[in-house]
Formats: sequence, C-alpha cells, structure tokens
Amino acid sequence: MPHDLRDTLERSFGHTAFREGQEQVIETLLAGRSALALFPTGAGKSLCYQLPSLLMDGLTVVISPLIALMKDQVEVLQSRGIAAARLDSSLSAAEAAEVYDGIRSGTLKLLYIAPERLLNEQFVARLTRARVAMMAVDEAHCISEWGHNFRPEYLRLAHVAKELGICPVLALTATATPAVAADIRRAFAIAAADHVQNSFLRPNLSYRITPCSAGDRLEVLTNRLLERRETAIVYVTLQKTAEEVAGHLRKSGLKALAYHAGLPDEQRHEAQDAFMGGRADTIVATIAFGMGIDKADIRGVYHYNLPKTLENYAQETGRAGRDGKPSVCELLACADDRIVLDNFTYGDTPMPQAIRHLLDELLSPGASATVSEDGEFDISLYDLAQATDIRPLVIETVLTHLELAGVLRPLGSFYASYQFRLLASEAAVLDGHTPDRQAFLKRLLHAGKRGTKWTTLSPDEAAAALDEPRDRILKALTWLADSGHIELKPSGSRQRYRLEADPAGRDPERLARSMQELFAVRESRDLERLQGVLDFAGHRGCLTRRLLQYFGEASGDEAVAGCGSCTSCNEAVSAAAEKVGIAPREIPASAVPSITAEQAAAVRSLVAEGRPSLHTPRQLARFLCGLTSPATTRERLGRHAVFGTLARVPFAAVLSEAETMLR
Repeated sequence: MPHDLRDTLERSFGHTAFREGQEQVIETLLAGRSALALFPTGAGKSLCYQLPSLLMDGLTVVISPLIALMKDQVEVLQSRGIAAARLDSSLSAAEAAEVYDGIRSGTLKLLYIAPERLLNEQFVARLTRARVAMMAVDEAHCISEWGHNFRPEYLRLAHVAKELGICPVLALTATATPAVAADIRRAFAIAAADHVQNSFLRPNLSYRITPCSAGDRLEVLTNRLLERRETAIVYVTLQKTAEEVAGHLRKSGLKALAYHAGLPDEQRHEAQDAFMGGRADTIVATIAFGMGIDKADIRGVYHYNLPKTLENYAQETGRAGRDGKPSVCELLACADDRIVLDNFTYGDTPMPQAIRHLLDELLSPGASATVSEDGEFDISLYDLAQATDIRPLVIETVLTHLELAGVLRPLGSFYASYQFRLLASEAAVLDGHTPDRQAFLKRLLHAGKRGTKWTTLSPDEAAAALDEPRDRILKALTWLADSGHIELKPSGSRQRYRLEADPAGRDPERLARSMQELFAVRESRDLERLQGVLDFAGHRGCLTRRLLQYFGEASGDEAVAGCGSCTSCNEAVSAAAEKVGIAPREIPASAVPSITAEQAAAVRSLVAEGRPSLHTPRQLARFLCGLTSPATTRERLGRHAVFGTLARVPFAAVLSEAETMLR
C-alpha cells in the first residue's frame, strides 16, 4: 500500500486498513482511469472517492440523488476537517454563495450535487471555470433501463462528463445485475478490468421469510419487535401504512416513528435524527428512507410489504448489521401486496393519446414555443406535464429516447427569469470598474421590472434591450451574486433542444408506436421483477444463494452450499432431523376483492362532478387506485373522499369499471 494512501486513510478517516476492493478502486482513479465499484450496501463505497479527492489537484464532483445523503456525508466530512459542501434546494442564498466561493477559489475538495444540476447552464458555466479532478456517480444503476430504478437524467451524465472533459469518473452502486453493470461501463467508457465487484455474501445477515395474511402481519411484526427490542427499520409501500404501523407500534410500547415523502421536511429530518441518535428504536418508512444512512447497529430490517424488486430488497436489507454482528432480515410475505404494486406499474404507463399529444408538442413546437431558424426551441417540463397529464419523470424518459434516436439534441437547461435584490448600494456595486463596465452594469441593474424589494429580469429580454449576448448577461448576474453585491433567485426552469432529424425521421405516428412499445416493455419488465420477489419468498432453496445468483456471482452455486441461517436452510435442517418432507412454501393471498355497490355509487357521484382531470377511463382508474397525476394535483383532488378507494382492487377491474362509467 503506497505510503501516502496509508497516511491519508489513517489521518483523515481514522482507519488503519482498507476494506476489500477499496484500494484497487482508489489506485485506478489515481492512475487517471475511470472505474466501476459494485459493492454491497455497507462495504465502504464512499471512501473510494473521498480519499483520492484529497490527493488529487482540484474538485471532486459527487452526483447523489438524495439531499439526506448529501447532508449526512458532508457533515461527517466537515467534522473531519475535509473541505466538503453540498448544493441543493434547502440552502439559503448566503449558504449557496459560500459554496460558489469555494468552487471559484479552489478551496473546496468535494461538492455533492443532484444529477439534474448538471443541466443548469449557470452551474455548468461555474464548473468550466473550475479545476474538476474527478466525478463520482452514486446510485449509478439509475443510468440503465435494465435496472430497477432508471432515471432519465442519469443517462445524460456521461454526455456532460465528456462535454466538460471530466476524467476519471467513478460509478458506484450496490445493486446491479450483469446487464446493468455492462450498461454503466459502456456509458462511462470503463474497462472491464476496472470493474471492481465485491461479493454480495453477508454471512451475518439471516434472511427470513414469514408467510402472513394481511390481517395477521401487524401482530406478527409487533411481537417480533417487542421480543427483540433492537434497532430496526420497517419498510412499507404506502405513506398511509407507515403512519398506521408506526402509531400501532408506539401504542405497544415501542419508540417508533414514521418516515415518508409526504411529511414536511422538518418532520422527516427530526425522525431521521431521532433514529440515528438512538432516541427512536424503530423507523417505519417507505423507500424514501435509508439511502446513505450510516448507522452500524441496525439489528433488523423488516419488510411489512413486499419490495418491488430483488434489487430493492438487497439494498434495503443491506442496511442491517453493518458492524458485522448478527442481524435479521425478515419478509412478512403476503401476496395481497401484489395488487397495489401492480397498480403502481399499470398506472405509470401513459395513455397512447397522451403520448401522441406530447410528441406533437415536441416535434411541432411552433404552436407552443418559439423555434429559431436552426430548429432550436425550449420547453418547460411543468407546462408539458400540465398540458398532457403525464408525470415529468415519464416526459423525461420520452425526451431521453428522442435524444438517443437522434431526433432531439439537448442543449442544456436554463432559467427563464431571475429575481435579484441589491445587498449594497448601486454606487458600491459600480465602484472600481472601468467606465464601460460601469455603464453596462448600471443598464443591467435597471433592465428588469422593479418591485418593492426584488427586480425581475428575463435574460433574453435584457440581452435584446441592451444589445448584449445572453451569456454576458448571465455571467454578470453570476459575478454580482458571487461577489455579494446581489441576492439572486432563479425561476422558470426550461430545457433547450434542437430538432435534429429531418421531417421523415421525426414522424409522430412511428415515434408514438415506438414509445408505446417502450412503455409496454417496461411495464412487463416491472411486473416480472415483482413476480421475482414472490418467487424468492416461496423459494425452498438457500435464500442467500438465490440472491448471489441473481446478482451474477459466478460462484453462486458453490459459494454457499447452504448459509445455515436463512428460513430455507433452517427448514431443511428441521425436516432432516424429523425425517419429513418439506411442503412448498405458500404465500397467503386473500380473495381478489371486487368493487362493491357502495364503491360503484361513489364512483358514479365522482363522475357526475365532471372533473376535467378525470375525463378518460385511464385517468379515472389511476385516481381510484390512489395514483396522482399532474391534472389531479392541479385540481387539488388528493384529499377527495373517493381518491384511492379502489387501491386494493386489480387495475384491470378498476379500468373496466371506469370505461363503463364514462360511456
């Protein structure tokens, strides 16, 4: 081990030895080559970029999808005296200005950002003026459509890294099948030899399957937690379930708190801090909780509801026992959960007419956006979502595929307008500049629409009025903000594109069919992944070995002849001792619910209200299954008495009822 690596490891991070795979990844990066670190949860991925960032000349940009993860890691690094910061929507203007100052001065070593920030022209302009030593991409499996959590903005990261000339890049993930890993390597030009993968085998984790009926599992969970009285995470599917289960556990004498995306930010942070600090022993959470949680003594992870995929299951159970001590991962398996999870999948598939409407807006933008002579135009995801009633994430997926098909070329994102207020007198702002610069700044400060405190300015309008390039307007605003002369607030995020293909190449009929097929394949793939979870729950062989095989470990058959601690291994030992056979493990399922007369009457009353957001059968079916859309959100129907009343009825039955009602 090189002397400087050992010194930095001990001095800055308090460790005397590397964990498996860490040193190889770090040496690859220090040699200037990109790498993929495929390590299970808790294996120390973060150190793989944190340590080399201290030995490289320049800034390491860390792409992370969660503000909570950024916050936790930055606080730990700062406590160790490492110059780290994050940029996210929770920062005040003064805090953001301090971060920008660190970027500009070169004193900052690690900067955590969300992936979408790299589409912001103002931020990218700052990066081009900084010395960027490396990019680290956490949750890199999001780049692959073969993965369980595809995010369109991740596909663009590789393009941005190339455009900015950033190398090396470190891709990190805890959950990637062989197909996903190949996608990641291809996107970031990572050599196969620089793909470092640790075994997913966690000998201290005991995987347990407990078949439960829907009516029994709350009692089973409560008894488990009361018996063990240890730190635990309970994962559920719905926000409402998180509240109900946490409330029941508190009444039973446990220090339990709910955590989900529907809670106010302050309440979520309080719940997380209480759990991390030991003031709560149980957190009942949706998947919004857990990424980046560095708590070593979690003794149990319980899945009250089925996870959507085995990737989710591996990631969530991997949060148990990071200290290496025995920990329990128990799945309370009930097939009833499949209906709700299936409904999420069906409801996420956009309607054919909505896809065609979206494509018309994008491929013939003249009606909704100004198109320049060279085919450039800009859009607002929010406006498109409202016009088509398609969620922004789905719109981004369509945009990404149009990019990959060569139909559109992304030119970056920008803000349509800015608000600023002076933090110093105008004379102080102008002082010290040349007469020409003073004249330009004075005209800029007076170019917008003045309010009581804030001035609203459109860069495009200001550029036209001042006869200056738009880029100069933005650079001046950025400089004024960085210098502390103004407080600057952007608004109206828009994305700019260029139509690349000729009219024949962007035929809306052909592209609409292609997109419909794409979403049909994704729907089928998501349903198969959920079936894979049920197959795992019913699997009579070693559960540990089953997971190893799923994640492509070549030695999966031989690595664990039988872990000896999972439910299947224990059942096999018990059966052998008693010399009896093992019956197939059955996962309880209630009779498929049908729509009652009372529920049908409530739906008819809803239809009679004539809501514009519920005028098609699929819109109505999604609403009845508890799935929001841009249109229902705009009409504030989330608290309507009928919203989600058929969440436990199969989507096909709800859709059929909706079609009947709307005839």
